[in-house]
Amino acid sequence: DMQSSLKMDKPIFVSISCITYNHEKFIRQCIEGFLMQKTNFPIEILIFDDASTDGAQQIIQEYASKDHRIITFLQNENQWSKGKYGLLDWLFPAAKGKYIALCEGDDYWTDPLKLQKQVDFLEANPEYSMTFHKVKIYNEIEHKFEEDVINDLTKEDTNLHDLLKGNYIRTVSAVIRNTSQLASLIDKIKTATPGDWLLFIIIASTRKIKYMNQEMAVYRISYSGVWSTIDNKQRN
Repeated sequence: DMQSSLKMDKPIFVSISCITYNHEKFIRQCIEGFLMQKTNFPIEILIFDDASTDGAQQIIQEYASKDHRIITFLQNENQWSKGKYGLLDWLFPAAKGKYIALCEGDDYWTDPLKLQKQVDFLEANPEYSMTFHKVKIYNEIEHKFEEDVINDLTKEDTNLHDLLKGNYIRTVSAVIRNTSQLASLIDKIKTATPGDWLLFIIIASTRKIKYMNQEMAVYRISYSGVWSTIDNKQRN
């Protein structure tokens, strides 16, 4: 149709960056959350699978074959065990968008306007490097939804000082500004032990960060409350 052909001519505006490992049970729900997004800008969906031993890669390929916006980085050998990181070494360098949205393969978005709302805010407020929002927790062990304890720590206008006290940003909720400055900062954190908290501290050190008090995603806890896209929370 006319709308999609118009969108095709425009440059990619948001790069959804998804890291997955053995998420066969969850990856469909995750990808469906990307595909349901209603935006007035073009997106790309970058999926890095770190040599899953379940059927996750086949499911990812099935979706990629039906939607040209899905670009896959499917590994034959596990990179995390070699000290390489899907997000830093593959997806961030590949991302064409002005913004990068993060989501792990076992989490999922629930609001079709999530990306539009977050990007609209960042477009209107260049002094912010990132937005994040409230999420609901799904406890995979007890099969029930829970309120997110870290929602209580979060203020509407938050800053680096708050973030240094502890990470209250769920990765599934983060949309960040993709700047050349970000790329050089990320090179630096590769020498540290990378994790999402460090990534968010670095982003918060460049500009302000914005919390949106709207529940737009679900963060899944399997058997550990420790969480990080770069570290792969399911292995902690």
